[in-house]
Amino acid sequence: MEVGNRIKQIRKELKLSQYELAKLIKSLNQSQLSKIENGKRELKADELIQISKVLNIPVEKLIS
Repeated sequence: MEVGNRIKQIRKELKLSQYELAKLIKSLNQSQLSKIENGKRELKADELIQISKVLNIPVEKLIS
């Protein structure tokens, strides 16, 4: 499973919308997050770290 799909899966398990997650991340907007989840935009390392912190998930779980 790709990183974007993992983010999407975990976000849905936490019952967060893309908009809500993007607000928590602050460096991404909903459109950027949608592109990441759908594999249309590369995820930068700092964004990955921020997402993992907001979701309270180790980075390793998102990338493995």
